[in-house]
Amino acid sequence: MTIDTARLDAFMGNFVRDIGAVMHAATVVVGDQLGLYKALAAGGPMSADELARRTETDPRYLLEWLSSQAASGYVEYDPATQRFSLSEEQAFALAEEGSPAFIPGAFQIGMAQFKAVPKIAAALRTGLGVGWHEHDAALFHGTERFFRPGYAANLVAQWLPALDGAEDRLRAGARVADVGCGHGASTLIMAEAYPTSTFVGYDYHEPSIAYARGAAEKAGLADRVRFEVATAQDYPGRDYDLVTVFDCLHDMGDPVGAAAHVRHSLADGGSWMIVEPLAGDRLEDNLNPVGRIFYSASTFICTPASRSQAVGRCLGAQAGEARLREVVTAGGFGHFRRAAETPFNLIFEARA
Repeated sequence: MTIDTARLDAFMGNFVRDIGAVMHAATVVVGDQLGLYKALAAGGPMSADELARRTETDPRYLLEWLSSQAASGYVEYDPATQRFSLSEEQAFALAEEGSPAFIPGAFQIGMAQFKAVPKIAAALRTGLGVGWHEHDAALFHGTERFFRPGYAANLVAQWLPALDGAEDRLRAGARVADVGCGHGASTLIMAEAYPTSTFVGYDYHEPSIAYARGAAEKAGLADRVRFEVATAQDYPGRDYDLVTVFDCLHDMGDPVGAAAHVRHSLADGGSWMIVEPLAGDRLEDNLNPVGRIFYSASTFICTPASRSQAVGRCLGAQAGEARLREVVTAGGFGHFRRAAETPFNLIFEARA
C-alpha cells in the first residue's frame, strides 16, 4: 500500500471539519431548546454569568457552551471584555424564528437521524422500509422549522406567481389541496396570503394532522383551512384549482399513482405545483454541499419512507428533473415544466 500523504492530510482535514460539525450540532439543539440564542440576541454582549442569570442556567456549563459556539463561528467573542454576542447575521439565522435563514430546525432533523441509526442499520441489511411515522418526533418538528422559512420567503412571492394563471384563481377564490402537508406550514402560508380561497391539507401521519389543526386554530384560519388524514393516492375531493406537494413526492412509495390521483382530482385548467429538493439528473451533478445534505437525509428518511410503502419506487431526495418528468407524465400529465428554483429547491408546474 502506497499512501499519498498530501491526500491523506486533506482527507483528515475533512474529518476534523466533519466530526466538529457533528458534535457541534447537538450544542445547537440544546441552545435552541433553552432559548440561549434568543437571549443572547436580545441582551447584547454578555459574560457567561450574565447570560446564565438571564436564562436561569448554570454559568459553568454555559461558559463551555458559549466557547463551543465561538469556536464554531456561531457566536462572537471579545477577549478584551470576555463577553459573547451574536452578530446581526448570526442572530438572523439562529434567533429569529420567522427569518428566511432560520436554521435550528435542520439540526433537529440531524438529531432525529442519529436516533434512527438502529432502525436504518437494520433496514440496510434487510431492504425493508422505515416509515416516516417510525422516526423520533424531532424529525417532524425539525422538518417544519427548517422548511417553513424557505416557504415563507418564496412561496407567495415567487413560486405561485410562476405558475400559469394560478395566482389569479387564488385571488378570485380557489379550492386548494396541499398533499403531504405535515404540520401544515405551507398550507397556512397560502391561506394567509389568499383570503378568498379555501384550503385542505392531507397527510397520512395522524399526529402531524392534529398539530396542523391546532396551528390553524391558533392562526385564526380554521374557517377556511382544514386538515385531514389521507394518503396521496386516496385523498378525497374533485375539481381542485390547485394541488401542491412540498418536498414529499420523492418520499412516496407510488409517486406515479399519486400523480394519477392528482390528475383525477384537478379541475379543468387546474395546476399541480411540485416542490422538490434541488438536484441535477446525474449523480455526479449532485456531488456538492447541497447534494451531501440531501443524499444523507435520503439515506435515513426519504428512501426508507418510500420502501415502507406499496410499490417502493424510491426516487430519493436527489431525483432530478428528468426522473420527476417521467413520473408526472406517466401519471397522465401532458405539460410539465420547471417554473422556478432556489439554492435548495426546484419548483415544477404540471397541467393536463
